[in-house]
Amino acid sequence: MTMTDTVDLFSPTARRQRVVDWQAPGPVAKAASGMSGLETMCAIRDGILPPPPMARLIGFRMAVAEAGRIVMELDPHESLENTIGLLHGATAAALLDTAMGCAIATMQPAGQTSVTLDLKLTFLRPLSVRSGTIAAEGRVVKLGRQTSYAEGFVRDGAGNLAVHATATFSMITGGNAK
Repeated sequence: MTMTDTVDLFSPTARRQRVVDWQAPGPVAKAASGMSGLETMCAIRDGILPPPPMARLIGFRMAVAEAGRIVMELDPHESLENTIGLLHGATAAALLDTAMGCAIATMQPAGQTSVTLDLKLTFLRPLSVRSGTIAAEGRVVKLGRQTSYAEGFVRDGAGNLAVHATATFSMITGGNAK
C-alpha cells in the first residue's frame, strides 16, 4: 500500500458519527436504593428506570429479567467493529459482564450489590454486524454470602453459541460499593 492509497481512507464519505445520550447514574441508583435487585432489573427492562450509561454507549437492552437469569440483546452496528470487520471482543465482554452481574443482582435484597472479581470468556465463533440480534444470557450458578458465581452465553441471531463465560462476584452490603 502506498501513501496515496490511504488518502481515501480519511475522506468525508468514509467518516461516521454517533451521538450517545444517557441519564446520570447517581439519581437512578438513589431511586433504586429501596428496591430488590429483581425489582430494579424489572424496572430497567420495563422502562421505569433508565438503563446504565454503558448500555446506551454500546446499544444493548434488557430483554429478560427473572430470578437468577438475565438476557441482554444487541443489534450489532459498525461502531463496534474492529479493523478486520468483526465485533470487537470487548463488546461480548461488556454484554456478558452486565448480564451475569445483573443475574446475580436479581437474587439480592435491597441494600446489597456485587462487583466483578474475575471474568473469563471463551470465543467460539466470530460475531459481526451480519450476525443478527445478539443475545447475552447470564445465569446464577451459586449465590453465596461473600462470593457468587455466574455463567454466561452469547448467541448470534440464528441461536449459535458464539461466546461462553464464567465470572466470580464479590457480594457487597450497604454503601460499600464506592
